[in-house]
Order: sequence, then C-alpha cells, then structure tokens
Amino acid sequence: MVKHNLSFTEYDIYYFDFTARNDITTIESLQYDFRTMQVATNYFSDRNKLGQGGFGEGTLPNGQEIAVKRLSRSSGQGAEEFTNEAILVAKLQHRNLVRLLGFCLEGEEKILLYEFVPNKSLDYFLFDPAKQGQLDWSRRYKIIRGIARGMLYLHEDSRLRIIHRDLKASNILLDSEMNPKISDFGMARIFGVDQTQGTTRRVVGTFGYMSPEYVMQGQFSVKSDAYSFGVLVLEIIIGQRNSNFYQTDRAEDLINYAWKHWKDGTPLELLDPILRDTYSTNEVIRCIQIGLLCVQKDRVDRPTMATIVLMLNSYSVTLPLPNQPAFFLHSRTEGSMPNMGLESDQSTNQSMPWSINEASITELDSR
Repeated sequence: MVKHNLSFTEYDIYYFDFTARNDITTIESLQYDFRTMQVATNYFSDRNKLGQGGFGEGTLPNGQEIAVKRLSRSSGQGAEEFTNEAILVAKLQHRNLVRLLGFCLEGEEKILLYEFVPNKSLDYFLFDPAKQGQLDWSRRYKIIRGIARGMLYLHEDSRLRIIHRDLKASNILLDSEMNPKISDFGMARIFGVDQTQGTTRRVVGTFGYMSPEYVMQGQFSVKSDAYSFGVLVLEIIIGQRNSNFYQTDRAEDLINYAWKHWKDGTPLELLDPILRDTYSTNEVIRCIQIGLLCVQKDRVDRPTMATIVLMLNSYSVTLPLPNQPAFFLHSRTEGSMPNMGLESDQSTNQSMPWSINEASITELDSR
C-alpha cells in the first residue's frame, strides 16, 4: 500500500468535484467520510491545493466552486466543538455569510467543506499596494454595508444570537462580485434568548480588534463585535492595518490616528490616497463617524448592528458625535502572549491577567 504524507499546518485548502446535499437537518446529512475526501482531492495532492492558511482560488471540473479546509491536528479544537461549529454554520443562511456545506471528522482529521469564494479575503486586496486600486470607494462602501448586514443577521435575525469574536479583514471573504462574506466561526459563541453578554477566563482573538472590556475583563457581547466592526471600517477607509500603526510614530494606533483627524476637523485626510476623487464625501465622513462611534470606551455608547445598518442606509438618521475612543496600553509589536490558563468560561466578572491568543479556539454553548 502506498503511504501518503498527511502532515499539514493550521489548515490547507483543496478543491474537488462536489455536489452539495440539500438536507442539513441532521449530523448525518452534513458528514462525509475521510476516504471520500482522499479520493476527491487525489490524496490531498499539491495539484489540488488552493492555498495554505487562507482561502485560495480555483475552478472545479464541473464549474462548481467548492473549497475544503483541513484543520491542523494541533488546532486545539475538540471533536464536539468542531461538530457544533459545523452544524451551527451550516444552518446560517445569509448572502453575507460564507456557506458551509459539510464536514469530515474521523480520527484526528477535521475537515470543513465550504462554498468557494473566488476573490480570497478582504486583506488580500485592502493592504496590498498593487491591489488596493481594485477597491474603489463604491466597492469599499458596499463591503462595509454587507459586513454590517451579515453581523446584524448573526446578532438578531438568525434563529440564534451569535457573537463572532474574531471579526477582521482576513475573515471577510469576497465573491466574484466583491460582495463580502463573513467567515471563520471558530471562536463564535451562541447566546440564549435573554442573554446579552458573557464572560470568559480565556480571551481569544486578534490583537487590535478586541474591545477593552474583552481584553481586560474577558467580557464579550454584541458591543464587543461592534468594536471590532468599527476598527474594520476605519481600516477599509484608511487602507492600512491597525497593527501597522504599532510600528510607527504617527500615532499609538489606527483609532488614535482617526480620532486626531476627526477632532482637528480633517477627517478626509484619513482616506486612502489611492481613492483620489472617486469617493462620496458624505459617505466617507459618515463611515468615519460610525467607525469612531463603534470604538467608544463605554460599550453602552456603541451602536448596535441594527442601528449601524440604519445609519448606513438612511441619511435621515442623525448620528451622535463620538467621544474620545478607548485607548489602552499595549505592546508595539503584534503577537501572542503566553496563555495564562485553560479554564472554562465563567459567569463572574473577575479580572485577571488575560492572554491574547491568535489561534482559532471554539467555545460554543448550546442554546
């Protein structure tokens, strides 16, 4: 028997000829065996690989576009959490969420079957000087509005209330028409009907996108997602990563930089220079104001996603003036800190030295 090398990193992406199953009401309807995955991907041949560590591009032999995400054996995600995530995401149906079509869980193998999104992720275009020009203002505005609609669906309009906890540019995929699709629910949390916030003793996420109360106290809610959305909106407008500011003397971070221009009455100076005169002044200023409202220190002052969608869709809605955003001490180098413990989530508000971990760790609660 020929032995195949099955080593892999965080996750590898492959394509293969696949027909989606329509019934997603049971685990069995979503689950595929590993042998099927092997045959379909030619034993995970490099010729079938679309990318590593992110979503790549490719075309199926039958024209259908499907991607396979093969997780690392050291991903930290258990079988039960993995299955819960797969079933959860498969039942979410919205044009601004990436669609999960199935999964494979066999031994140490954990594989997710997604719809294929051809234009990779938002960061692939937004932060590359050679590709930024493909995102004119109208496309960026459409992306902002689409992300807001997707987040509103997660927070209020689906059958569950879901807190994403890792909203960032690399988790926004772009389809053939540059419509945004929110992806990667590895850190998502399901809330009960009457639950508005949760507290964890294990903070996971990406530095620069996490709200102060989440970093310092482990508290997450729809308002911590709104904070991440605000950072993302400012990145889309400025065309630079928040983390880039940690390595310069322009400002402590992107939020501080945006606030200084807003306070000085020069918000348009924030705009990505590549956009030149192709933008709508009113739309840009409105989006900057929304971004700053989302990163307020007190989460009570941040708008909900329902309010944000209304602000983006109606100019008759008067926006409140933002206060100075939350600034908190951090290292000037982006990275992860040692995990201070592996405790399960708690309902207390106890403070502790929180860890910052960029690994995808699923912590799902049943409703």
